[in-house]
Amino acid sequence: MSILTSFKKRSTLDAAIKQVAKARKSETGMAEQLYKGAYQGFASVIADNLMLSEALYHWGFALLHEAETQAQEQAIETLEDAISKFSFCLLTSPNYLGAAIDGGVAFMELARISPDESKDYLYKMARQFFEKAGGIQKGSAAYNLACIHALHVDEEACQAALQQAREYGSLPDVEVILQDADMANVHDLPWFKEFIEELRIKPDPESRREKVEIDFEPKFNLKKTEDFDYYS
Repeated sequence: MSILTSFKKRSTLDAAIKQVAKARKSETGMAEQLYKGAYQGFASVIADNLMLSEALYHWGFALLHEAETQAQEQAIETLEDAISKFSFCLLTSPNYLGAAIDGGVAFMELARISPDESKDYLYKMARQFFEKAGGIQKGSAAYNLACIHALHVDEEACQAALQQAREYGSLPDVEVILQDADMANVHDLPWFKEFIEELRIKPDPESRREKVEIDFEPKFNLKKTEDFDYYS
């Protein structure tokens, strides 16, 4: 980092700290704006730090796996911790695809084991993460979105998401789809049966993207493909 860049970051950090101090003394509406401005300042100071982003992603990834081995109450805390790591990673590196996908997965896992009154909000947050992933690399989280739509019995959206997942090469194998509990609500629908039959008869269309290898470990579940560029 050059001296000039260092001074600029220091200045931005000082300004953000001052905004927080001012926010603490301001009324609600103004305070909210000041806090948001401060957060943007903090984020800009730590942005583009690739090593920090990787550490945060892999930390969240580890927590996501650890939660699988824990009892419900402890798993909830661990998943919340994982989500915070993925969210922070996206602050430091907004185009970090892995954090967007796995952040959504963490929210889905959290929704499964949380009280019913919390589920809608958690699935909504999962959807936001998956949509962000799709914005980073189109189709990358299409199957994940299809699962959310299936859970909410939104047939049209589910069908469209499955087609996009197939088109962009992020669709799991047929047997994985059929065994996926998230898809249970649409299993007996005519369009879904036709979709599965077509997958069995016709080979998948070529992905529009050039597939690339990445160094990450296999993903948390089979709802994510392992051949996307996580830094696109």
